[in-house]
Amino acid sequence: MLGRRSLLGALLALAVGVYLLKSPIDPKPHVLKGPPPALEGVLAVNTRLQRGRRLFSGRLHGPESFTADRDGNVYTGTVDGKLWRIGPDDSLTLITHMGQNLPQCGSSTAYEPVCGRPHGVRMDRRGQLIVADSYLGLHSVDPKTGEKIVLVSNSEGADGVPFAFLNGLEISSQTGIIYFTDSSSRWGRRHVKLEVIELNTLGRLLSYDPRTGNVSVLLDSLYMPNGIVLSPDEHFLLLAETSIGRILRYWLKGPKAGTKEVVMDNMIGYPDNIRLSDHRTFLVGITTPRFRKFLPPFLDMIAPYPAVKRLLAKVVPLTWYNLLLPRYALVLELGLDGQLVGTLHDPEGRLTWAISDVFQHHGRTYLGNTDLPFLPVLDDGES
Repeated sequence: MLGRRSLLGALLALAVGVYLLKSPIDPKPHVLKGPPPALEGVLAVNTRLQRGRRLFSGRLHGPESFTADRDGNVYTGTVDGKLWRIGPDDSLTLITHMGQNLPQCGSSTAYEPVCGRPHGVRMDRRGQLIVADSYLGLHSVDPKTGEKIVLVSNSEGADGVPFAFLNGLEISSQTGIIYFTDSSSRWGRRHVKLEVIELNTLGRLLSYDPRTGNVSVLLDSLYMPNGIVLSPDEHFLLLAETSIGRILRYWLKGPKAGTKEVVMDNMIGYPDNIRLSDHRTFLVGITTPRFRKFLPPFLDMIAPYPAVKRLLAKVVPLTWYNLLLPRYALVLELGLDGQLVGTLHDPEGRLTWAISDVFQHHGRTYLGNTDLPFLPVLDDGES
């Protein structure tokens, strides 16, 4: 009897301790538009993503985003804070470290604030790499020498609010203006799972004018804004709001300039980067799919219940959430009107999963990811 009372007392003390422990997140209730769409019609399962191959296994860890130069070189950044050049012959050359070059870089997300984490990578009209480093700010990098110039640091931010999680990036070929996203003013990349669980509206779409050095806030109060892409005529941007599975259109020109509208909602998964394909459609990498099963998807279930989310944030280590992520790769193809026109699947994750970027260049499709130790590619005709 005494042992049972001691056990109950210990459990009660533990429950009180957990209750009194301050939660790191401050969520609000949110209800998604409905259950995920069914895997039928254009969304029907296929194996088109299983026809590729992996490059640089063990050498590239988390190649997140891509760009290319006129000589056929492709550039990407990895979790250890490094920028790389991939030659047309599949050679791999280190360009620079975005932050400090420490042996621990890449071993743990705890080192990312000092090592850096390049997310968006694009080539500007002068042949310089523009890099949105999640922790260190917006940079210009010489791809030949590795010399770095800080354009806007995270501490500078915009309108008095520092950046915490620079992410998506796009550059106008007409004006040279750089568009980029700050996914959160509260959570950095290493706490992205807390950002998604909290489901806040602390993200912004911004622009940087290289002629003046001015930063402008185009949209605020966004749900984890992530990848962005310009339309071919540069009349609008598409923007992924990852944490609620939504894509927005933001008009840059015309009678709707400066306004936004929803293009796709209640998506089959959480969108990451959006890129133009080589035949003028939009390709959307899905970082985590949402599937109809016996139970609703995990994030759907907890979204309306702030108390549950606060509790989970207190007691569940962030790495445990990886156990909930299916090894399923999915790419959506949208027409210029934002309508779904095609999909590519890897249902068993044979080639890859958790796709962050879909970049087509010189007959090859590069599939990005945030954490996997390889670069998946599809050569011409394989997709």
